Amino acid sequence: MSKKIMIIDDSASIRQVVSLTLKESGYEVMDAIDGQDALNKLTGDKIHLIICDVNMPNLDGIQFVKEVKNNPQYANYKFTPIIMLTTESEEEKKLQGQAAGAKAWIVKPFLPERLLAAVQKLALP
Repeated sequence: MSKKIMIIDDSASIRQVVSLTLKESGYEVMDAIDGQDALNKLTGDKIHLIICDVNMPNLDGIQFVKEVKNNPQYANYKFTPIIMLTTESEEEKKLQGQAAGAKAWIVKPFLPERLLAAVQKLALP
């Protein structure tokens, strides 16, 4: 059974590139256009890893991570690793992401190999 990864990004082109990179490596992919859309799609199915943008409409990445880690409604995903994939490279934002519960921070534009290395390291069994 392949591992399922959720991609959350308001950019269709980023979702497409990340999705293609992951699918070529045998992962199953689902996507969401922002944090709120992602929360709506967390229905209890096993997700091995979440890749999330920071700057998005409706619910940004940091708020999404806080919601997943702290809201009992999403208890199934409390320990799901989250990688932030963003144009933000400021230390302050990274610290906010870590404090919220993100496991890794990758700055766009990204190298597919680097993303895959992080995914392979973090995707839960």
